[in-house]
Amino acid sequence: MTDVTGAPADVLHTLFHSDQGGHEQVVLCQDRASGLKAVIAIHSTALGPALGGTRFYPYASEEEAVADALNLSRGMSYKNAMAGLDHGGGKAVIIGDPEQIKTEELLLAYGRFVASLGGRYVTACDVGTYVADMDVVARECRWTTGRSPENGGAGDSSVLTAFGVFQGMRASAQHLWGDPSLRGRRVGVAGVGKVGHHLVEHLLEDGAEVVITDVRAESVRRILDRHPSDGVTAVADTEALIRVEGLDIYAPCALGGALNDDSVPVLTAKIVCGAANNQLEHAGVEKDLADRGILYAPDYVVNAGGVIQVADELHGFDFERCRAKAAKIFDTTLAIFARAKEDGIPPAAAADRIAEHRMAEARRP
Repeated sequence: MTDVTGAPADVLHTLFHSDQGGHEQVVLCQDRASGLKAVIAIHSTALGPALGGTRFYPYASEEEAVADALNLSRGMSYKNAMAGLDHGGGKAVIIGDPEQIKTEELLLAYGRFVASLGGRYVTACDVGTYVADMDVVARECRWTTGRSPENGGAGDSSVLTAFGVFQGMRASAQHLWGDPSLRGRRVGVAGVGKVGHHLVEHLLEDGAEVVITDVRAESVRRILDRHPSDGVTAVADTEALIRVEGLDIYAPCALGGALNDDSVPVLTAKIVCGAANNQLEHAGVEKDLADRGILYAPDYVVNAGGVIQVADELHGFDFERCRAKAAKIFDTTLAIFARAKEDGIPPAAAADRIAEHRMAEARRP
């Protein structure tokens, strides 16, 4: 079913009538010459210009791409609020396989669309885009972060994303077991690409036993080759990983929807803390986790290290300053667990309340 414009009616319902909507602006972008098809979604500018990455992905349909942009941009509003940044939430998605259609011309065209928003949206890297891509986008758009150090940028934001997730894990361990150390804990990492492989390094340095999986065999092999006898093992897929006996922590670090009606009932871990966005497939999953006694560290809280890094780039990047800010994810995560206990609600709901309060306060005249 479509409306008079031909847009899917369910997308318009989400935008204008659903609790998941409330977006300020959604821009559909097309450049036929380069093959660009993109969606830029601005959820909120209450705290400042919307900030969020650009995802380049071969969506099954345009409708799926729009839905992803809406979900991701809304998540960025909450992430930026919880990270204490003076930025609202936005996200962009480029439709297509980056290995097949990504070109300089396409990225330049995308940069022109972002620039046309006049600073309401600041872009950065995400799945399928990299520092080199942001350098190209920045040639057409000054509201671009995540650029290379050679071009005045902060470089790879996945470094501090992984560091922040690690701090969230330490806080979760402190809350559940009374000790932030992960020494001797068995941690399963699903997705060992841009962020996941950095997270594995932190875990091994802290003395954890790590079980990994990834849809890309080369990503798994890279880690196994680097740590042939350092407490790293691999399993075939995520389905096997969530069922690993004696798993203490599960870290979803790939795409969203990892926590759902199928995975939660069989999950062996006592803590879920990972880098992926939108891990809860639908409302109610957080209660299912709580009912099973599984502690969930809200994804947009613990994976905020990267956005802290790219936001800092706008003011003259300093890595140590960013690392100190990302380290505070430990305290923020503990505060969320405390609020959840006080209010008798799951941690995800507690985080939402805190973020919504900050955004509401910012809107007051």
